[in-house]
Amino acid sequence: EGALLLTPTSLNPWVGPWAGASGDTDLCALVAAMGFEGAPEMLLLGTGAALVRPAPAAVAALEARGIGLEVMDSRTAARIWNVLRAEGRIVVAALLPLNAA
Repeated sequence: EGALLLTPTSLNPWVGPWAGASGDTDLCALVAAMGFEGAPEMLLLGTGAALVRPAPAAVAALEARGIGLEVMDSRTAARIWNVLRAEGRIVVAALLPLNAA
């Protein structure tokens, strides 16, 4: 029902803000809020039922830390999460519910 933060070892509610392309989403802070030790290879960002790109500055800050970003609708992000984890990849995911605005 709600937004989720996934790491290889945890599943937690995502209670922080989501601003999307028009706002100043801090993707680095989002990854830090997951409590993941070290830096994951990639953040999968599921933006609900439709793809909404984050602001370019937020993407650049994440990439500067060596963390890749894939943005997609949440259904696709959940499927990709399963594939990457089955491959043993160290990824985290932030998934908005399908009814997110």
